Amino acid sequence: MRIGFSVKGGFSKTTKYLEKLKRFDIARILDRYGKAGVAALSSATPVNSGLTAASWYYKVQVGDQTSTLVFCNSNVNKGVPIAIILQYGHGTRNGGYVQGRDYINPAIQPVFESLAKQALEEVTKL
Repeated sequence: MRIGFSVKGGFSKTTKYLEKLKRFDIARILDRYGKAGVAALSSATPVNSGLTAASWYYKVQVGDQTSTLVFCNSNVNKGVPIAIILQYGHGTRNGGYVQGRDYINPAIQPVFESLAKQALEEVTKL
């Protein structure tokens, strides 16, 4: 008894998809939104001296399984990150309290929404 198989077609569609996937550059997208996020955070930061607003920066970390966009602020005074105490508030030396102001979330939310939309579009068109 003899059994045979015949196959038509090839792997051209799979190969084409894998080539597109190989060229997919998430770092480029994250970099663009990192710049937009820094601009949004800088413009929304409460201004006294302007140092905190000018101290925003971002880092893009691309790994094998995950990619991350991190926003940071380098304005630290006596070990205290100024952007954080502006956001959440802080106690004063004489026992008072300065109320925080939620400026980070409203500033960065539209950037994250746009990033999510763009990333979804990029992935689905592969």
